[in-house]
Amino acid sequence: MLENYLPVLIFLAIATVIGLALVSLGFIFAPRRPDSEKLSPYECGFEAFEDSRMKFDVRYYLVAILFIIFDLEIAFLFPWAVVLDEIGVFGLASMGVFLGILVVGFIYEWKKGALEWD
Repeated sequence: MLENYLPVLIFLAIATVIGLALVSLGFIFAPRRPDSEKLSPYECGFEAFEDSRMKFDVRYYLVAILFIIFDLEIAFLFPWAVVLDEIGVFGLASMGVFLGILVVGFIYEWKKGALEWD
């Protein structure tokens, strides 16, 4: 049974050695010139907060929702397009309903001002 997994184990060993070697070389030969700007914490376009309970602008959450909407749309459109001939009119109608729901979400984001950066 070991002969079945031996090529995989050899591959994993070589990949681990190469990965560790590259990380070590980067750590050894990388220039180290820290300054205050590089060492400063950075959060979502804001300077670091004094209080962790400070409220974020709602536009960050709306942009995240917008990204999820379009990410889901693409993730479902590709497989649907591949099997469109097999699923017929029912598949076309259900994708129309799905895209309609996504358009409603997009219009909601637009009305909330998520696409405007003042």
